[in-house]
Amino acid sequence: MNNIVYIDEIDIRNKTLLVRVDFNVPLDQNGNIADDTRIRAVLPTLNYCLDENTKVVLMSHMGRPKGKKVPELSLLVVAKRLSRLLDKDVKFVGECVGELAENTVKSAGFGDIILLENLRFYPEETSNDDVFGKKLASLCDIYVNDAFATAHRSHASNVAVTKFVNTCAAGFLIRKELNYFTRAVENPMKPFVAIVGGAKVSGKIEVLSNLADKIDKLIIGGAMSNTFLKALGHDVGSSLVEDEMLEYAKKTLEKINEKRIKLYLPVDAVVADRLAPDAETKVTTIQEIPKGWMALDIGPATVTLFTEAIQNAKTIVWNGPMGVFEMDAFSRGTFALVSSVANAYALTIVGGGDTDVALHRAGEFAKMSYVSTGGGAFLELLEGKKLPGIEALIDCSKKNNLKQQTIKQ
Repeated sequence: MNNIVYIDEIDIRNKTLLVRVDFNVPLDQNGNIADDTRIRAVLPTLNYCLDENTKVVLMSHMGRPKGKKVPELSLLVVAKRLSRLLDKDVKFVGECVGELAENTVKSAGFGDIILLENLRFYPEETSNDDVFGKKLASLCDIYVNDAFATAHRSHASNVAVTKFVNTCAAGFLIRKELNYFTRAVENPMKPFVAIVGGAKVSGKIEVLSNLADKIDKLIIGGAMSNTFLKALGHDVGSSLVEDEMLEYAKKTLEKINEKRIKLYLPVDAVVADRLAPDAETKVTTIQEIPKGWMALDIGPATVTLFTEAIQNAKTIVWNGPMGVFEMDAFSRGTFALVSSVANAYALTIVGGGDTDVALHRAGEFAKMSYVSTGGGAFLELLEGKKLPGIEALIDCSKKNNLKQQTIKQ
């Protein structure tokens, strides 16, 4: 991480910048932007570029068009919202590479912002094609990556492109993401509590393994807790369980015990006879889940237990909800824990597993210390993995001796 060059460490004045951002925003049924958090997250970087009188060429993806042009996933709607947020006209180009894109960039002046069309309209993007990356690189003097949410992908716009640019840098959003992660996981204030939820243990194996050497307390909720409860001998009815992960769950429990980590599992649950908004529901202890019923949310006693567990925490990292919060009947446990974490006197880092959606719905988003913009990238950092998009920036800097040659005096 120390080898990354950031945008304010290099001379960008009067240069053309190609900036990879993440404008993969949710759209409503009418094709309007439902939440522009990801657009607002890169405004500090864009405003800095404008202050330095640069020509900014933005590129992003939206959705999964699978290499085909899908009009419903055009970034034109983003260009309009960005224009309003910056109070500045954003030029939209209906392609990423080709004559139109090249001519638009050439004819633009310093201080202008151009947004290219959806990168994933091109199959070469997701295949990390070098030729496509070289074409993107030809549009700029300097490449800047500020799309943390895609940093765990090896795509042309964040890996291949860096091979054909002499100067690469990260934006302020990536700096913020990495700084908070370092504070929370690499150098945490103790006690350090990890809250892990979501549906499957298999998706969190490496997270649990990597965190085991760092945390003081582990709270496990959501459907993945059913697998751990069954591994302990509980009958969890028809609840979602990964039977193939039972042995792993047992070994994890043994490791947690050896490390003397305090483990918290649900003691009661909101159960239902089926997964549906109008299902019959009731609260039972874990030992009394009826045959054929399923646990779909943590119960009130569990909320109290988990809340007490985080009372003295100095660092809290949370990934994954406590139940099927999308349905009102099974949302109370997740929302109650959101409130508890929001009001804790701790550094609170939240990311991935739809947890950020739960924060918005509970109205507590602003109370968290930091909410990561990248679910998958955040999860891979928790797993201890290197992110290809970040490694490409580091490689570019090393190759061109950027730390020694172009750092601002």
